[in-house]
Amino acid sequence: MPILSPEIIQLLAPLALAMTAATYRNALVLLCGAILAPGRRTVCSALRVQGLGEANFSKYHRVLSRAHWSPMLVSRLLLALMVRTFVAPGEPLVIIVDETLERRRGSQIAYKGWFRDGVRSTARQVVLSMGIRWCCLCLLARVPWSPRPWALPFLLVPVLSEKACQKWRKRFQGSVRWTERLVERIRRWHPEREIVLVGDGDYAAVSLVSRCQTLRRPVRLVSRLRRDAALHDFPAPQPKSKRGPKPKKGARQPNPRQRLEDPATPWQVVSIPWYSAGERRLEIATGVSLWYTPCQDPVPIRWVLVRSPEGAEAPIEPSSLFCSDPEANPEQILTWFIGRWNIEVTFEEVRAHLGFETQRQWSRRAVGRSAPCVFGLFSLVVLIARVLHPEHLPVDQNGWYRKETATFSDALAAVRRHLWGSLNYVGSHPHPQLCLIPRRLWHQIQQVACYAA
Repeated sequence: MPILSPEIIQLLAPLALAMTAATYRNALVLLCGAILAPGRRTVCSALRVQGLGEANFSKYHRVLSRAHWSPMLVSRLLLALMVRTFVAPGEPLVIIVDETLERRRGSQIAYKGWFRDGVRSTARQVVLSMGIRWCCLCLLARVPWSPRPWALPFLLVPVLSEKACQKWRKRFQGSVRWTERLVERIRRWHPEREIVLVGDGDYAAVSLVSRCQTLRRPVRLVSRLRRDAALHDFPAPQPKSKRGPKPKKGARQPNPRQRLEDPATPWQVVSIPWYSAGERRLEIATGVSLWYTPCQDPVPIRWVLVRSPEGAEAPIEPSSLFCSDPEANPEQILTWFIGRWNIEVTFEEVRAHLGFETQRQWSRRAVGRSAPCVFGLFSLVVLIARVLHPEHLPVDQNGWYRKETATFSDALAAVRRHLWGSLNYVGSHPHPQLCLIPRRLWHQIQQVACYAA
């Protein structure tokens, strides 16, 4: 097993609070092996890459299948580490929520079901795939090596289908209901912090807005707004002489689609940081209304309509957003929603470099722990790389392609390089020329191993 530096040991020490000392030691072995191993992220491959192929592998399997430790407590500790490292005091916690599908088959795979595959589906054709649908929460953090923020996962829960809930005799809870429960938990973890929750159109629900607004300290929810959303005025004050219940909403307003098509809608031009392409000029219209859905009380929201100015080179499709805080700045709402795109990058990086969907556990507890561990590994790699390289991260350069900014593959390579160095050089003779193979060849092999997917 590689010898961890004191800085990394100090970084990972808080995670020991969630498990026993023996489980923590075995978990560190699996952590180093999962970082160094290319391809499949199985327990055997994590042991084999460290030269522990003859070890008692059953005790390492028990870390995922039988050991008593709380994934929720690990998520809380991991979030605290990321907040302390990447978020300055007083800044809001921007949490991104989205779903991803782990394609898994097998009669003994728990939580599986048939779900829409967002990667393989198109606007004209919906593709269903069997697997496990995970609701993922990420912290949007600024890393020192990249101009764009990174979405660092810290919490992952399975969202069962209705058929799976009937099989396991559980009450069906969709993504919105799970998000309500997780937001309450995160608010308890950080009661004094301002929290902003950003999601796509799947999380545009009146019930989620109401829950975010009724917490002890409200959470701001930013998402897409349906173009046919029923918007209303605030109710007028009712005379004291009039009997009966007080009205909850006023007159009906035009919906977002009608406002986008209405030439009388007032627009203003703003400049917004646009993904990784610098600033971009857009036209926005905004207002405050009551959003109503049948069988639920209306909730106040600030809606924002976005479109490209006339004559723009790359016009965008007009869209509508909303925020659960009516006092929120419309430009800030748009900036928060643009940051949601970074979670899609994280999903791709986890699949490409950390072997997501290659786990081979089959017991119910191991299946429920392995995928969150793989996503948590993404954040741990970034945290370790931040400790090893606080300002500048080494970037792999080629003669035919110049890389402008560091990516996750560079962070993973930097951590691997540190672990490989401690694994191969500790205990060797200090003479600089003592090497079984030419040093230049060894560095080339090490470079290939560090960037292996």
